[in-house]
Amino acid sequence: MLRPARGVPMRAVDEAVALAGLGLQGDRAVKPGAQPAPVQATLFDASATASGPKRQVTLIQAEHLPVIAALAGLPEVPAAWLRRNLVVAGLNLLAAKALFKDQPLRLVIGGTGTSAADGVADDAVLLEVTGPCEPCSQMEARLGPGGYNAVRGHGGVTARVLRGGVLRQGDTVRCLAG
Repeated sequence: MLRPARGVPMRAVDEAVALAGLGLQGDRAVKPGAQPAPVQATLFDASATASGPKRQVTLIQAEHLPVIAALAGLPEVPAAWLRRNLVVAGLNLLAAKALFKDQPLRLVIGGTGTSAADGVADDAVLLEVTGPCEPCSQMEARLGPGGYNAVRGHGGVTARVLRGGVLRQGDTVRCLAG
């Protein structure tokens, strides 16, 4: 999902272009005219980092949506209400970050080919998790009283784009230690 501007509804897309060092093309995090970083990180190069802000892409676990709804006293909470870019199912993002607390946690998303160098698709997107995605003040307005606290601890993670590419709905996501 893309956030075209502050306060504007999220826009669901089937695919998005991740730009190294910037975020997702068409998202408000990417400033008009910004150019992708020249970083072409390899998966096992611990020194490879992208420039730019830590919150280029936001991710949330699909499994947390019903938990947030229950805590907020709602029948459901659509992912768009939480304003996160990517919804990931079957991967505990917060636990994965805790497992790799002494080294960067990287997420490999999608890709169609393989690379002889590291066994990961050359066109896969590489993100580096930078921290938890804390709830914002809009959660009270979107979810009602207690909405901010309902999202605390369930808000997902923020990430930088180390290697850009195309993200598609249904892409696989896997973790790599830095």
